[in-house]
Amino acid sequence: MNTLTALLLWCLLFAVSWPLALMALVLWPVIWLLCLPLRIIGIGVGAIFALLKAVLFLPARLLGQRL
Repeated sequence: MNTLTALLLWCLLFAVSWPLALMALVLWPVIWLLCLPLRIIGIGVGAIFALLKAVLFLPARLLGQRL
């Protein structure tokens, strides 16, 4: 459903201003490639926080607490 909504919005933009719609179509992959390293950093930070949580809650889990 999200793809259909994006397509309809792009068609509306194309009807209103076709140069802007074509520029958005060409620049979208470039913007996606620029954001990719930030996603990888976000995954790494999330993994570090999950590891920290597991280490901090390890004594409680060893004592039989359910978290």
